[in-house]
Parts: sequence; C-alpha cells; structure tokens
Amino acid sequence: MIQSWSERWLRPGSASSKDVRVDLFWLLGFGLLFIATGIGLRDPWPADEPRFALIARDMLASGDWFIPRVGGDIYSDKPPLFFWLLASSLALTGSLRASFLLPSLLAGLGCIVLVYDLARRLWNRETALIAGALLLLTPHFVWQARQAQIDATLCLWTTLSLYGLLRHLLIGPQWRWYAIGWAAAGLGVITKGVGFLPLLVLIPWMLMGRSSSLNKDASFAKWMLGPCVFLLVVGVWLVPLLVLSHTHPAIAAYRDQILFQQTIERYTAAWHHIQPFWYFLIEVIPLFWLPLTALLPWLLPRWRDAVLARDPRIVMLLSWIVIVILFFSVSAGKRGIYVLPAVPAFVLVSAPFVREIARKASVQRIVFAISAAIGIVCVGAAAYLWLHPERHVEISERYGLNLLGPLASISIAVFLSCILFRGRTAFVAYATTIASVLLVVSFWVNPALNEVRSGAAFVARVEQRADPQRELAWPAFKEQYLLHLRRPITHFGHARWRDAENEAADAALWLNSSTDRQLVLTEQAKEHCFPATPAVSLGKANRTEWFLIQGMAASPCIKNGNLEAAYHYVPPGAEHAPTESKLLSRNDSHHLRTHPGGIRSERISKHRE
Repeated sequence: MIQSWSERWLRPGSASSKDVRVDLFWLLGFGLLFIATGIGLRDPWPADEPRFALIARDMLASGDWFIPRVGGDIYSDKPPLFFWLLASSLALTGSLRASFLLPSLLAGLGCIVLVYDLARRLWNRETALIAGALLLLTPHFVWQARQAQIDATLCLWTTLSLYGLLRHLLIGPQWRWYAIGWAAAGLGVITKGVGFLPLLVLIPWMLMGRSSSLNKDASFAKWMLGPCVFLLVVGVWLVPLLVLSHTHPAIAAYRDQILFQQTIERYTAAWHHIQPFWYFLIEVIPLFWLPLTALLPWLLPRWRDAVLARDPRIVMLLSWIVIVILFFSVSAGKRGIYVLPAVPAFVLVSAPFVREIARKASVQRIVFAISAAIGIVCVGAAAYLWLHPERHVEISERYGLNLLGPLASISIAVFLSCILFRGRTAFVAYATTIASVLLVVSFWVNPALNEVRSGAAFVARVEQRADPQRELAWPAFKEQYLLHLRRPITHFGHARWRDAENEAADAALWLNSSTDRQLVLTEQAKEHCFPATPAVSLGKANRTEWFLIQGMAASPCIKNGNLEAAYHYVPPGAEHAPTESKLLSRNDSHHLRTHPGGIRSERISKHRE
C-alpha cells in the first residue's frame, strides 16, 4: 500500500510541462499554507523583527534609503538590501502588519521553486517533487520563512547562486546562469556579509578536476565575467558608500563598522552568542533538519557510494554543506539560523535516495514516531499545566494565553493524523503534524500573544502615565517600543548595552538640563543615577523592570554625561508633537536636523566601548 500510494503521488514516467506545472501548483499551494498563514495577524516580535521593521518604516518616511537608522542612530550591523525589500513591501501594501513578513514569504517560495527545478534538471521530475516536499517539511526552513529576519532572504540568494553555478558547472556550459550565480552571491553580500558562501562550491568542483571539460571552449574573459558581475552588484551599494565616506564623518564611521567590526571582527572575535565548536552538529542540525537527520543511517551509505563513484552532483553539494558548517563553526559566535542556507543543499543531496529509503518499514516507523512524539510532548505539557494550576495561571497572566487549548488541539490533530495515515505513509502523518502545529500557532497562539510580545501594551501604558506636557527620554529602549510610540522621544543611541553606565549618565545630564523633562529607564539605571529620586513603577517588559522618573539625577552621575549622545526621534505620523524649538534643546540643537521619521544626528553617537 505504501508503494502504490507513493507511486500515485509521484506519477513516475510523467515529465511533461503540464506535470511540472502540477507539481509547482501543489508545492506552492502547500508553501502558502505552511508559510503565509497568519500574515496580518501579528506585529513584529523581538528580537530582530521590530528593529528591521522600524528601519524600513523610517527609510520610507524619511526618504533616506542609503543608511539604515534605528531611531535616527546609524545601524551598522547589516547591509541595506533587506531593509529596502521591507520598505518596498510597506510602500506597496501601506500596512506594516501586512508587509513585514512578505520578503521572507517570497524568499521561501522562491527557494522551493529553485530546489524543485535544480533537482529536476540534475535528476528527474520525481526527485524534484520529493525535494520540494522535503524542503517544506524541514522545520528550520519553514519556520524561518515565517519570520521577518534577514536569513530567509539570504537563503534565497544563496540558493539562487548555487542554482546558477550548478546549472553551468554540471549541466552547462551555460554562461548566463554562471553570471546569475555570481550576481546572486553579490545580492547575498549586500543582504548579509556571508552571501559569498555559494561561490565556495567552486572549490570541490576544481578539486574534482571538472574544470577541464568547460575550459576547452572557454576563454579567461568568460570566466572573469562572474567576478565582474559580483563586484558590479556589490558596488551598487559599496561604491557610493566609499565615495561619501570621504566627505561625511558619520558615513566613514558607518563604513568602518560594517566592513570591519561587523564582519571581520564579529567573525574572528565574536562578543555575543558564544557557543562551542560542535554547536551546530549537536544542538541545531539533528533537531531542526528533521526528518532527514533521522534518515542519516540510510543516507550515509548511499552518499559514501556516490562519493566513491565520483558523482559530481553529490560530491559538490555534500562538500559545500561541510564547508558552510565548518565556516560558521570556526567562529565563536553562533546562532542556529546561520546554517539555514545549507538546508536547500541538504535536501537536494538527500532527495535522490528518499524514494527508495521511504519504502523500508523501519524508516516508516521512525518518521511515524517523530510525528507521535510531537503529540506526546503537547499532551505532557498540557498535563503539567493541569497538575500545576499556579504555573498555568502565571503563564496565562504573563502572556494573555490559555495554553491548554492550543496544546489540546495540536495533540488531537497529531493523533488523528497518526491513526488515519497509519499503514499508508508516515511522511503524510508527519506533514499533517507540521501543518497542524503551524495552523494552530498562526491563528490561535500568535494573535493571543501579540499584544504582550509586540510591546504595544507596555508602550500604551508608558504613554498613558507619562506627562504629555514634558519631553520624554527613553534610554536603553527596545526597538519594538519605538515602533509603537505615538509621541516624540529622546534617546541616547541604539544598543548601548555594553555601555549602560555611561548611557545612564547621558540621560541624567539631559534630564537635569531642563525642568520639563522625564525619563523611562530600567531598574539598573535608576539605581546607578537616581537612587533617591521618586519613581513610578511601569511594570515589567522584556524581563526588565521599568520606571518613570521626573526628578533630578545624582550629581556624581551627571559629571560623566554627554549631551552630544542625545537623539530626538519623532515617529512618522506622531500627533501633538512639540514644536521644533522645544524639541531641540539649547545644549544640543546645533547637532541635529529634522527629517520625516525623526530628528537625526550627522554622526554616530560617541558610544564608549
């Protein structure tokens, strides 16, 4: 029964253009079901989404698309391409909620199409259909395609780059696709610095001696076309940056930070997300690359045979996956999403063997067990909350969500799918399980959590309690707070967590410079500069206790303050904003100029490291 069902699904021997369209129809349809559901039902959530959405919104409001800014302060962690895509989506839809997930959605669907088409050309249509389905069933891929982070878009560029290079190197010569592969790598670089990684697939290709077949009819100029296209694409952003940095000190500082501190130094001497060398192999890949990682006992022997047979398709893709994992493992700073670009290649290298492997009863049992395990975990979590009502009440009050309902719904859906598809194919049960989890999260969990996770409720509380007639400053702010603010504020630079004491001193000096000012600050900053100042508790947000201060700061703290660190930010569409003469204080007005979306400085804040 397993074989007959799978054969009907794969339609072996059918390779017409109509069959390809049917495959893509189903793959993209399920892609929309898995990825697009829930769009418009939540706001951007920490850690990265509010920052990126804020940058894009202010780009659109200010008209300054060249330099990313967070509340007017230059943001030098990432190149601007992803923010351009976000801002373009916002301009197209007019709604932040509807637009901030669109680039990742389109990137996810693009990866599915590229993986399908490359597998079809390298092997056959049946393998391509399996590859597209496996990509959708890989939690790492589908979950990141549902987030407004850079990595899904980066995954699209790396997959497109691999697609173009492999079409030339393995199926070609096809010099147009060779150039597109290099161009996509360039787009990857101006999305995130590691976008060059697909170019490293040339290493195993050369080591295999495959270059001789293409070099016969290829001139040196043809091979140099790729690097030239790469430099041209990167130069669209990099050349203006280098030119302007000679006359603008702020842009020069931005250039140095993004080209050196945020690339070379971040890789060689990471200062956060520190993980051991084996982090990806032990803590990320085994779980997040399921179900394929569960099939490794059957995949490894087949990869070995393909390598011994010098099959360039398997050798090059496997080698590139190893290169990517090693590249990120060498750096001390690691996040699970870093290895996401290797997932499409992992699917491609596995898909040719899954059809045969899936017929084994032992494989069916393992995939079936993974599906059942998800239901068991949900049942266990629900039972724990039921037996510990105080914990249940605590979670419900903190997040505004009764977890018993979603957990019970997922459990029922999982067990029904396991019963229904038992004896047919465990992969369908697994797909149904993943779909059930995603649908419950999209339409139940996320909308219920949104008010708390977005920070909107906390910002509303701050605006309600803060005196509307006083200027408001917010040191150590979170990006989601700026995203939901409806009044102008002053802040003292973005992400000064390594410089917290000096930031508190800057805020203290700003507060003491006028009698009509107030501060929202953390408990740590309060104890440092305002130990005896009356304070109103604003409650907890982001696991931090916040206070409203309207008194004077301690004198020793003021001595270390610097008014030049202040930025005045006016959110787009802010109502009842004070006049410009009031916004620009007598101490720092000559440093600032007004533009839509905020008042910004022409220099990067002098953050003390």
